[in-house]
Amino acid sequence: MKLYTKTGDKGQTAIIGGRVDKDDVRVEAYGTVDELNSFVGQAIAELADDDRFRDVFQDLETIQHELFDCGGDLASVSERRPLKLEEAAIDHLEKRIDVLSEEAPAIERFILPGGSKPAATLHIARTITRRAERLVVRLAKQDETLSAVTLKYLNRLSDYFFALARVVNARLDVRDVEYVRSARVFRSSKKDS
Repeated sequence: MKLYTKTGDKGQTAIIGGRVDKDDVRVEAYGTVDELNSFVGQAIAELADDDRFRDVFQDLETIQHELFDCGGDLASVSERRPLKLEEAAIDHLEKRIDVLSEEAPAIERFILPGGSKPAATLHIARTITRRAERLVVRLAKQDETLSAVTLKYLNRLSDYFFALARVVNARLDVRDVEYVRSARVFRSSKKDS
């Protein structure tokens, strides 16, 4: 099988149910989800040899499959094709965010992306998720049939990456760096010791 088809040489690409220009917002949206998936893979690779992150491996691998589903859903204009990304994925993310938030140290101020290398990669994933979310919002204005699950999923996923980046730093004994000019913007539910 050849990897190149030459069908996109004039600036168009095939989607499920049609063809569009390669700079179409739909292509931008699922392309950004694909970019995000690559950074999730990088985070997995950076955490791979550390048993402290066994629970995280399962999360991130599941997320990679969900992102592939999300990309497929975004790449489809066929009304006959059932959507792959389901509401259950959002419920699972919310549960994991709650667990991770309890593990992370209390936070009162904005933090700078970074700390450890894998946490920095997760912050990159968080910001790419936000970009994908903005593109999906734009696409939804053009396509009223677009599933609301996709937008909700991306919204929760960026929160998940934020929570996970903080936990990764904590497990590696690396402090988050607070933004020095930040006012107190978060109210911790944890009791200070």
